[in-house]
Amino acid sequence: MNPSDETWDYSLFWKEALLQIKAEIGEQEFVMWFNLEYDSSSENAIRVTVPSAFYKDQVIHRYLSLIESKLNELSGRELSIDFLIKKRDKPSYAEEQPKEAPKPEGSTQNADRNPVQHHSTLRQDFSFEHYVIGENNSFAANAAMAIAKNPGKSYNPFLVYGGVGLGKTHLMQAIGNAVWKENPKIKIICVTGEEFVNEFIGSINVADKSKGAAAFKNKYRHADILLIDDIHFLQGKPSCQEELFFTFNALYDKNKQMVFTCDRPVSELKTLNDRLRSRFERGLNVDLQPPSYETRVAILKMKVENLNIEIPKEVLEVIAKNISTNIRDLEAALTRLKAYVDLVHKDITVEIAQQQLKDVFGQYKQGNVTTENIQKVVAEYFNLSFNDFKGKKKTQAISYPRQLAMYITREITELSTTEIGMEFGGRDHTTVMHGCQKIAERMKVDPTLDSTIQQLIRAIKEYSTKV
Repeated sequence: MNPSDETWDYSLFWKEALLQIKAEIGEQEFVMWFNLEYDSSSENAIRVTVPSAFYKDQVIHRYLSLIESKLNELSGRELSIDFLIKKRDKPSYAEEQPKEAPKPEGSTQNADRNPVQHHSTLRQDFSFEHYVIGENNSFAANAAMAIAKNPGKSYNPFLVYGGVGLGKTHLMQAIGNAVWKENPKIKIICVTGEEFVNEFIGSINVADKSKGAAAFKNKYRHADILLIDDIHFLQGKPSCQEELFFTFNALYDKNKQMVFTCDRPVSELKTLNDRLRSRFERGLNVDLQPPSYETRVAILKMKVENLNIEIPKEVLEVIAKNISTNIRDLEAALTRLKAYVDLVHKDITVEIAQQQLKDVFGQYKQGNVTTENIQKVVAEYFNLSFNDFKGKKKTQAISYPRQLAMYITREITELSTTEIGMEFGGRDHTTVMHGCQKIAERMKVDPTLDSTIQQLIRAIKEYSTKV
């Protein structure tokens, strides 16, 4: 502390503010995110330490306004928070608070030094602490944290859907990890849709079918929390769907939490039986969108810290600008750069990153959405020919899908209305503007249209990564 700061001690206000915040947001969320430690004060600011840039960014995004508001109420002053990144060995204030989570049975770990044993089927790194929240996933993440606090009490079932590599599995397992941390005696089952199917088939292909079926039912219908990844794998498998239907009912009646992930809304699973579909839709269904540029940078910062390598911010920004698809592709780029550092022993610069990742960047640029891709997907959806969009026919059966394709093109590409008109058979830009306006007006009176548009956009982006 500087000599000039010695008369300013806001540590009591800081501790009281944390106590009030803890009472508001709950023990679990508080311990998860308030990895903060009082450092010093000046006349109008409090300095606190955080263990990493990732924590700093997350606290600022989630809680800074709440913290400052509490401090202002308690101190009667406009106090700001200054963050100092400082790796520490001792626990933070939040970590020092006593916990009442029961010890796992049979654990040989030293309870004073080591954390609770990890669940055998949950990835340790798939936690809320390692989940970067942005506009694309804030609703889903907040719902998941609420579920982890009170599993089975609300948002049951919880279904997260979206394209590959957007963090569905991470979010699902984060719920399991958070609950397990509080109560390691709880029975959590985490499987993929494929594993569920294979296990069910195995249970009926044993010599004693009744015993096999009984063992399967006993396992799944007595779970406290059931997590199933990629339920779209159950399409076209009626017997497995029927078994999951009865499992669902058994758990739901006992207020046991269920969480599912899917690569699309369940309404788009064509060979899913209606009664199981209605069960999935009974709870909360949320979608994950590709992360924004700012969120991609935040994700990369967090991943770099986990990999324990030094990569300049400018390099991370270059990666974020060139890879906009999903988190998995961002991780792949970092893995390549880490391999370069390990093998060549050179620091990563923007030039080196561009050289090492030029084929990766080129791959994603080739996968960018094009007008042709939009036209093909929309045409297939309406059972039209791709050439109908460029033709002169003005029947309602063609003009409406054409206007919809124009509207989507304007929404997800950077083309001007003039350029869009040229892509749609050389039409004038005023025709494009009129078509987009017609769709916008229709959305105001047709509540299902926005869902259709989002469905088409997801299909277009998925198609664009394959061609």
